[in-house]
Amino acid sequence: MADTWTIRKLIEWMVGYFTDRAIDTPRLTAELLLSHVLQMKRIELYMHFDKVIEPDKLAALRALVKRTSDHEPYAYLIGRTEFYSMEINVSRDCLIPRPETELLVERAIEFLRTRKAGGTQKICDLCTGSGCIAVAIAKNFPDCKIIATDISDAALAVADINIKKHNLEKKIELLAGDLFEPVINGLDETKFDLIASNPPYISESEFEQLDKNVKDHEPRQALYGGADGFDIYRRIIASVPEHLKPDGVLMMEIGYLQGDGIRKLLEPVFSYIKIEKDISDNDRVVIASNRMVENYRPDFFDGTVDRH
Repeated sequence: MADTWTIRKLIEWMVGYFTDRAIDTPRLTAELLLSHVLQMKRIELYMHFDKVIEPDKLAALRALVKRTSDHEPYAYLIGRTEFYSMEINVSRDCLIPRPETELLVERAIEFLRTRKAGGTQKICDLCTGSGCIAVAIAKNFPDCKIIATDISDAALAVADINIKKHNLEKKIELLAGDLFEPVINGLDETKFDLIASNPPYISESEFEQLDKNVKDHEPRQALYGGADGFDIYRRIIASVPEHLKPDGVLMMEIGYLQGDGIRKLLEPVFSYIKIEKDISDNDRVVIASNRMVENYRPDFFDGTVDRH
């Protein structure tokens, strides 16, 4: 590095450096690392573009850049990431939220806002991990009550931090256990307007081909979905009928090769199924219901209806 580095020069250099090393989202990575070292918000970087960085800060940044270039996820290095325009804390005990998962959040909020029933909407977020889905929904649709479950106590500890960080303690309740198991009949809400989940769905063959930054650093328990990737989906779908209201909706993130497979699993249980693609034109979110949900994008299921 040169003797004198400004914020502008550092960002430009890191973007090129990370791009050459095939690091995902190089500009976002550069900005988040620098804002972490300088204890500044990302927007403040652009307000102080010509600020000269002190040697001790450069040394700290250099160490983070080296680890990032070795494909260590930046989110774990700085303990946070951005998701749905919010800051979300993360640790190595939970999956790092992806931009692709924002599509699931968008569809969930859209559905909840069109409910005619009124009153507080009851939601269950399975495999909550960092709590990013529950937090994003509650932050953008306040008239809700969410039960979020996860089998990992360590992940739930991170989710608890994020809930408190965004002042959502009255909206979201965390329960430790496997899928619907911790939801107690008579004590907790057991019928939900919306069930959402981003479960582990990486198959055995896909797991071996994961990028180094994912395979070597993110928790296997949050990624691996069994030999074919559908183990958790099968268990969720088997239990959904007893937990979903008659006019409720199930929304789940899926892998880019799983559209046909998940449709076959859902067809015996649901009348209306939609596989939606992300901005990269990959299968990403499945939406299923047993009723053509009134006011929820009336033409949404047109051409993709499976009746049983």
